[in-house]
Amino acid sequence: MADKRITIKEAIKFHGHLGPYLVLGLLAGELALKKLKAGKHFGIEVKVWGADQRPKSCFIDGLQLSTGATYGKGNIGKSRAKNIRVLLSCSKNNKKVTLSFKEDLVKRLNALKGHHDSEACAARLYQTDPLELFSISY
Repeated sequence: MADKRITIKEAIKFHGHLGPYLVLGLLAGELALKKLKAGKHFGIEVKVWGADQRPKSCFIDGLQLSTGATYGKGNIGKSRAKNIRVLLSCSKNNKKVTLSFKEDLVKRLNALKGHHDSEACAARLYQTDPLELFSISY
């Protein structure tokens, strides 16, 4: 059974502030686990590309919260790339899923101006169906 969804309040408590990349990490992790029919924390591996500098690196905190993968357990890692994408693998069923940002989302993120604009965008993203935000490949 799926874990309870991470709230924005819980995400802010962990991360320190609200931003769109944090929320996108939450949504991406939730969607990937659902597609893999996998549980949190163990038996999963997360690889992230393109989230190596702020604010994009905030995506990784959202992934850690939503998937339970952590640097301490060694089941999450990051690499440099031009565009953000994430690969989640489940060792229990040998399934893999890759998520990347849809072009419209990238345009919306690039148009953000300042902290208040970013917070408002993050709140809207949290209410958005993740299938509208991410391209999925298996």
